[in-house]
Amino acid sequence: MRYPEFLKPGGTIGFVAPSFGCTFEPYISRFENARKNFTEMGYKLDIGPNCDKAEGIGISNIPEKCGAELNDYYKSDQNDVLMSVGGGELMDEVVPFIDFKGVSEAKPKWYMGYSDNTNFIFPSVTLADTAAIYAPCAGDFGMVKWHPAVSDAWDLITGKKLSFESYDKWEMELPEDPDNLCSYYVTEPNRMKVYPVGGQNVISAEKPIIDGSDIHDEIRFSGRLIGGCLDCLVNLVGTPYEDAKGFSERYSGDGIIWFLEACDLNVYSIRRSLWNLREAGWFSHVKGFLIGRPMAAFGQEMFGLNQYNAVVDVLKEFDVPILMDLDIGHHPPMLPIICGAMAQVTFTDNKLNISYELK
Repeated sequence: MRYPEFLKPGGTIGFVAPSFGCTFEPYISRFENARKNFTEMGYKLDIGPNCDKAEGIGISNIPEKCGAELNDYYKSDQNDVLMSVGGGELMDEVVPFIDFKGVSEAKPKWYMGYSDNTNFIFPSVTLADTAAIYAPCAGDFGMVKWHPAVSDAWDLITGKKLSFESYDKWEMELPEDPDNLCSYYVTEPNRMKVYPVGGQNVISAEKPIIDGSDIHDEIRFSGRLIGGCLDCLVNLVGTPYEDAKGFSERYSGDGIIWFLEACDLNVYSIRRSLWNLREAGWFSHVKGFLIGRPMAAFGQEMFGLNQYNAVVDVLKEFDVPILMDLDIGHHPPMLPIICGAMAQVTFTDNKLNISYELK
């Protein structure tokens, strides 16, 4: 696995828009203030040509131009790290125009983003063996007051921290007419769920999924992290733009930890998508699953299916821990994830810790 150098004081942050550009609120105000914040912190900026564009459908520009921007900025010596300015809808159409062979041959560079940016991060790791960061996009750094999760993402890309702990509360939704530069509106207590391995801590056969606060014996596992947004991953299955099975075999000695979260999928779509990945052989050598709070499906129940059995019924056959409702994904805050890194995961008393080793 190739690991980029962390951002140094006074370095240059590059910005790209392979998904949405900053052309509507709060993207416009947040990206503007993020640039102001970074400049005042002493960093230089290198802003890609698509960052203020809305000339594509579901992405900032036509796929060819989005791919060209990302290729140019990744290989450029004019910036030290890359941040995506946003998520979006159709970055999968950009993927055929990204030069992943060039990524594998270039000096590795940190790329940070999430959601639709899975379409770069996952191939970067599985095809090019080059680690990337699944964490907030550039606009979140434009908040007037950074939530600890935003500070954690910054501390990761600058190399100040490699160990992170879950947060106490999360954001279900923003209030009416929020300020464009407001911090996360965290109102909901963080109550994670656990499907333990081998019956450990199981209260009864009728209640195999346990509240995190009822887990008092530490659950611990380690492995190499891969994953991303399930909406995107299911589209990559079987294309030339993923090598999940090959990756799992190459790193079988480490074991694999999957982190997964969903945006637009309902509970049935989540179950179908996980079935697809399972049947495609993606989950070989798995040591554990880290499942983020689903965006559209949180609290949803449809014909006897909810967000928990949508996951557990498909994945329980692997007999590994399944941790759910984690700080990963579209309901902030989110823990910064190094996709491709070795990780030690511990969970007890409703607290999750992830520590990274860059090896």
